[in-house]
Amino acid sequence: MNIIIYTVVILVIFYLLLRFITKISSKKISKGFRFLVILGLITLAILFAIGGKFLLTLPLTLASLALLKLKGLSIFQLISLFRLIQTLRRSGRFSFNQTGSNNNVSSISVSEAYKILNLDMNKKVTKEDVNKAYIKIQKKIHPDISPETSRLSSIVNEAKDIVLNDIS
Repeated sequence: MNIIIYTVVILVIFYLLLRFITKISSKKISKGFRFLVILGLITLAILFAIGGKFLLTLPLTLASLALLKLKGLSIFQLISLFRLIQTLRRSGRFSFNQTGSNNNVSSISVSEAYKILNLDMNKKVTKEDVNKAYIKIQKKIHPDISPETSRLSSIVNEAKDIVLNDIS
């Protein structure tokens, strides 16, 4: 008799849960699911770290960071921007402590311009391709979104001009 009562209670709870889920928008469901997955991965990473299994915490931490989005940028996009900044810093074209845009003004080579815009130099590139790549990057680093990226934005502008001149 107890098993019948438990089954009915579980089915009623399941029915109410499904009914609740159907009333929620898909955006809220995806955000909630993303939050639960991130929370679960971070919890597992912490438990593995406490247990001394540090090697197992790295993939869980990276997976949880990949699900996070910071101002529309995923962790992989942040890593690619960081690599771009490091390349430009090594070549002397970018510095975090610059106040004016006149400092470190130097032309970017054509190959660097293609790399900045994530375009393949060996393939035929059209103006539309250049503009699409430029807009895609500028949406992420435009100074209106983040004032700290104004110098990086000017470098992308310069790269766009160089690539457009190269294909003309």
